Amino acid sequence: MRDRRLESVCQEYVERARRHLPVVIEEVESDPDLLRNLPAGTEVVALEPGGDCWTTAEFIKYLEQRMVQGTRAIAFLIGGAEGLTPATVKAAKRRLSLSPLTLPHRLARVILCEQIYRALSALRGEPYNK
Repeated sequence: MRDRRLESVCQEYVERARRHLPVVIEEVESDPDLLRNLPAGTEVVALEPGGDCWTTAEFIKYLEQRMVQGTRAIAFLIGGAEGLTPATVKAAKRRLSLSPLTLPHRLARVILCEQIYRALSALRGEPYNK
């Protein structure tokens, strides 16, 4: 990430989330690279404006269901300035919109990291550390 402040905030949430489950952030050069190295059985979620708008409770339920069903990995794909290609979106099992507003991809990453941490805290019955 170019903005070290956003990177720092994102890393803080990732480190907190890693107390519960392995969380990995990877940046790639192109959309084909997003899908190329995913482990077999990974559920792909494309973040894009036309996706479903979940509440935090729905996001928590989604992660809980995946955990109960034994999903090995979930990959949340965030596109660059131009968004994700139609082929990448088509390869996703789900489409998720973080907001009806257009967000810079770096800010979308921070929001996603925070929601992952929030959901994992809730699933563990722990208070949310702000």
